[in-house]
Amino acid sequence: MIKDFFGRTNLWDYLCIVTISTIICDNLMNMLIHAHSGLRYVVLGLLIASIVEAYSKWKTDDQGDSKIYLFAFISAHTQLLIGLILYMMSPKVDFSQMSVALFRFFSVEHAFMMLIAIALITIGRIKAKKLTGGDKHRTVLFFYLLALVIILVAIPWPFRGLGSGWF
Repeated sequence: MIKDFFGRTNLWDYLCIVTISTIICDNLMNMLIHAHSGLRYVVLGLLIASIVEAYSKWKTDDQGDSKIYLFAFISAHTQLLIGLILYMMSPKVDFSQMSVALFRFFSVEHAFMMLIAIALITIGRIKAKKLTGGDKHRTVLFFYLLALVIILVAIPWPFRGLGSGWF
């Protein structure tokens, strides 16, 4: 039992705290899931824009940098942070049920592929900052395109039957 400041135990207060914290945790979990699901479109859009920009700048041998590369980098890392929080809280992450496709996907496959994609985006951004001209944009094009393919495979699209929606 929880004791108050004066050493008394109040079961009703304890139950209220547990109930309120459960409601807050459930609401937080729902907010994070919707944010993570909605932000995927921002990340995908910025990655596609970065790939198109990198291709056009590579073909014209442009010397400048593009902020869209940085925005894609930041949005992907923001998505990673939200995903890590969800990974720790989610009931879909359960290593004791690895024979079930849903739990295996969220426990291992989704997390592992997304970490690889984020690593590719990070490596591409860091390598590109050290290069100039067409080499810079070709590097971004290669790494971001590879990351985009992995992300598209790793997203729990609704048609895959993994219990996820469009948002």
